[in-house]
Amino acid sequence: MAAAENTADSAPAAKGPKSYFPSIETKYGKPMTEWFAMLAPHTGEKHMAQVAALKAAGMGHGHANAVVHVFRAEHGGAGE
Repeated sequence: MAAAENTADSAPAAKGPKSYFPSIETKYGKPMTEWFAMLAPHTGEKHMAQVAALKAAGMGHGHANAVVHVFRAEHGGAGE
């Protein structure tokens, strides 16, 4: 049996920036919904300004970058 196979009981593993979400939630003790809510007031700002907002809240640069990437792509964080 190949290691990449999924059973009926398991969801496919997240890929890309979302693959960091379980470790982000564990390391910083907040669910992703809270991190996205924290970014909501920064909608439309530049990517690095959004990263800086998360870093100011105590998140590391790599994790912040991953969260902002998903926020901008899937949660309207890039603005118009």
